[in-house]
Amino acid sequence: MKDTLMRWKLPIICFIWQLAMIILFGVFIRYDEEANAHWNVIRRIRNITSALENDFYFRYPSFQDVHVMVFVGFGFLMTFLKRYGFGSVGFNFLIASFSIQWALLMQGWFHSLDFSDGKIKIGVESLINADFSAASVAIAFGAVIGKVSPIQLLIMSLFQVTLYAVNEFIILTVLGAKDAGGAMVIHVFGAYFGLTITRILYRTNLDQTKNESVYHSDLFAMIGTLYLWLFWPSFNSAISNHGDAQHRAVINTYCSLASSVLIAIAISSLFEKKGKIDMVHVQNATLAGGVALGTAAEMMLTPYGSLIVGVLSGAVSTLGFIYLSPLLEKYLKIQDTCGIHNLHGMPGVMGAIVGAVTAAAATEGVYGREGLIEAFGFEGRFADRTPSVQGGYQAAALCVTLLLSVGGGAVVGFILKLPFWGDPSDENCFEDEVYWKVPVDEEAPLRNVHYENNELKKPNSNGDTQQ
Repeated sequence: MKDTLMRWKLPIICFIWQLAMIILFGVFIRYDEEANAHWNVIRRIRNITSALENDFYFRYPSFQDVHVMVFVGFGFLMTFLKRYGFGSVGFNFLIASFSIQWALLMQGWFHSLDFSDGKIKIGVESLINADFSAASVAIAFGAVIGKVSPIQLLIMSLFQVTLYAVNEFIILTVLGAKDAGGAMVIHVFGAYFGLTITRILYRTNLDQTKNESVYHSDLFAMIGTLYLWLFWPSFNSAISNHGDAQHRAVINTYCSLASSVLIAIAISSLFEKKGKIDMVHVQNATLAGGVALGTAAEMMLTPYGSLIVGVLSGAVSTLGFIYLSPLLEKYLKIQDTCGIHNLHGMPGVMGAIVGAVTAAAATEGVYGREGLIEAFGFEGRFADRTPSVQGGYQAAALCVTLLLSVGGGAVVGFILKLPFWGDPSDENCFEDEVYWKVPVDEEAPLRNVHYENNELKKPNSNGDTQQ
């Protein structure tokens, strides 16, 4: 039997890491100018007449939606496991709360470090980007859920957020690729990072009967699906440029999500026995349209083009659940608990390809000269870049993401494979009771009670009955 006792290991790590966050925040992080008490002075200097021009009022509604997606959407999406509801929501809460703190530091060092004073300046957009990083961690969590300890999850989060920031810097800043909704940065990276880890941690004797749902657990998972589905337009548009880009990202994502629902349900009914719809497909493949619009959301894809992307991604995702997941486990030994390859991996790759093709096909006639420059950032050191070259850099960004996610996942997987992290034994996977104080099932005691003279008698600690 493995030692899964967390009494000292988990508290020590949580205390030390939170203390480290306090110290690092104290040394490096400060408010940006729009969150600083000197904002009124800056407004006067810049002749900004209205307090409503603060970025907070443009970004906060989207931040709220993204925040709910990370903590409620992803958390409840994974509650389909019949005996791992606490672990699904609770551990998602734990790792996301750590990840957003570490991401503010890591992304700050790469993107918003003020070299004049050596401080990271954060505002509401920083919070959105930190949530994006946490979303990528939540995606990877879906591959290993129920099979690892909370300590392993925290270690995975530490490394993943670090690599996430590196990958984000390379593809967005160095390569100049566009990825507004994170098809590459968030979904592809999170999916293949998690899949690589779960391959390294492959369990030969895993009890798959526990990796199942019951009626009420599937209903809880649908809560997560609906939150994610409703707020995904905000997710894909949250950090887009104010105005037409943000507006366009919402419309495109909205259309793609709607079409993916119809096709996912249609494919599920068509390929399942007796034409019955599988709830797993409704919980996951209906979201594929949002993932597949992650890169091209703010581009001039057109609404009908978005519908087509939703149709293709919904079909690919559903078929992946039906046919590909069993093959991955059988031949590649990839135990993908939540099917993240079908929801995030393949649709994310599809979204990256759609973004590369759409960028390469962009013209001045469609965007206008100023619109083309703003949409793809053709200014500064990228001023001479053409749409066709931009398409090539978009494709290169996908390759970099795949390399970093698989390579990083392999290294982290071997670290997590070390024997002293307190992971559960094969027979105890997908069980809340390993790490959680679980209330007694209300129905279970009825097996050990009986009635005398119409009064309920329960067994006491000695086995005798009592009223």
